Amino acid sequence: MRARFCVVWVLPVCSAWSAMQQIVSVPQKSSPFVSRRDSLAVLVGSVATVGAAQVVHADEEAVAAAVVLPPVEVVATGDAKQLFNQGRVLEMQGNIAAAQRIYAKVTKMSPRFIYAWSNLGNTQVALGVLNPAEESYNTAINLCQESIQSGDDRSFGVRRCDDLYVLLLNRGCLRLNSGREKEALDDLVQASILRGRPDAVVAQNLARARELNGMYDLADREYNLAISMTSNEVSPFWLRSALVKMETGDVKGGFDLLKRVAVRFPEAPEVRAAYATFLVATGDQIAAQQKYLEIPDRQRLNYVDQTYLEKTIAWPPEARRQLAKVTSAVGDADRAQTPTSS
Repeated sequence: MRARFCVVWVLPVCSAWSAMQQIVSVPQKSSPFVSRRDSLAVLVGSVATVGAAQVVHADEEAVAAAVVLPPVEVVATGDAKQLFNQGRVLEMQGNIAAAQRIYAKVTKMSPRFIYAWSNLGNTQVALGVLNPAEESYNTAINLCQESIQSGDDRSFGVRRCDDLYVLLLNRGCLRLNSGREKEALDDLVQASILRGRPDAVVAQNLARARELNGMYDLADREYNLAISMTSNEVSPFWLRSALVKMETGDVKGGFDLLKRVAVRFPEAPEVRAAYATFLVATGDQIAAQQKYLEIPDRQRLNYVDQTYLEKTIAWPPEARRQLAKVTSAVGDADRAQTPTSS
């Protein structure tokens, strides 16, 4: 029910070689009491303006007092529980579209059930339906916060939402990869605080958010934390850490880290491009060109495309500057501007 969805740089921010794995309030429905309130306003139309305003205001307070929302559900019950479990099974089997339909039904049956909304958001992200996914995450987060805030108002023993950080982590990842880096950073900072202890998944995503917001020193610290917790498992985000180290001036430390990535992913084009970038940064131009030319011709053109470098894989400025020395030397910059002959 609470499995974390986000792992690192989903969708356009990630590079093609990485194993991609793993949201502004929800619009409120119009009040069902509007027509009654308007009618009352018409009835008192002959009264002085102040008096009319007071009558309408009093009616609004009475209506608000009469409306009592059902409690937030942290655990599903009855038919909703059975249906929700079916959705989880379908999701674990990889049938994401069917799971999404099930979760959508559960949100209609139990609209105050937190995890129907969060799981719906997860499946929507997996299917690339990002705007509805953000709304689903918003609803789950709002319900979770309501559950937490109502802790002193309800009977003892009622289960509360206790994993708000996971919901913020998921929304932060979605925002991060939708080009909303500042909002993503807010979510991920909150997720880190609420987590209350070191967490590799939170750290690597917070590092990415700091990086995309230009906070390279802070990003380096978060990447170091995430790597220290996964030191025996080389991951694609290690390449991001290496490039951030270059940006902060630690070329040797970044190169040492990248060498481990290259052992794990030796044929990945982005790894080869990064390796060439570090070689030229250490003064070995010839070796840098040779490494860069190991990338297939058509794929090399990505590394002279500034939109690809700045937006798609989002390399830091210093890495792009060093790479340009290599692409220029091998003639790729000119080749990219020359129409292909038939």
